[in-house]
Amino acid sequence: MGGVPAPADRGRGPSLGPKVGVIALQGAFAEHAAALEALGAHAVLVRDPGALAGVDAVVLPGGESTTMSLLLGSSGLYDVLAERLEAGVPAFGTCAGLILLARDVTDGRRDQRSFGVLDVSVARNGYGRQRESFEVPLDIPDAGAEPFPGVFIRAPRITAAGPSVSVLARVDGDPVLVRQGPLLATAFHPELSGDLRLHHLFLERV
Repeated sequence: MGGVPAPADRGRGPSLGPKVGVIALQGAFAEHAAALEALGAHAVLVRDPGALAGVDAVVLPGGESTTMSLLLGSSGLYDVLAERLEAGVPAFGTCAGLILLARDVTDGRRDQRSFGVLDVSVARNGYGRQRESFEVPLDIPDAGAEPFPGVFIRAPRITAAGPSVSVLARVDGDPVLVRQGPLLATAFHPELSGDLRLHHLFLERV
């Protein structure tokens, strides 16, 4: 994505697009912020509770879900973000972000918490470890006819989805892109694909 603007921090002036808070504690937050900025949104890097003030939506990026869970607690962000999610703020979770949104993590650690707002069960590293990462073209009708490059890196596997969850894409029959009300979540990393269509799909609902 050559020429994409640098992600904004909290001091930036007003933007014509929605103000989207990108959780910036660990993982691929910079790539998400750049994609959002390229689409005209105001991306705010969120590292403390005050940065969530006034955001129209939030993004939970890919990374390491256990580390993110611990950092959300130590930064004071967990409870504030939980309140916003329960209140219905639109959220986009990718890979580790999917795990954090899920109601059930079947193989999570004892000290790992998830927000439980997305009615899915997930298995951490359900597609294997780092060496088993892969890329596959995905058929996503909501994103257009062109296949979407699905980048799977230590990806979680969605093992069950409730009746309120819409499955927008699958790999070998398993859901990898789901929507539930204002929530959009992927088992893969759209922020690493160079393709902005899923960020655009998310922003359409913000």
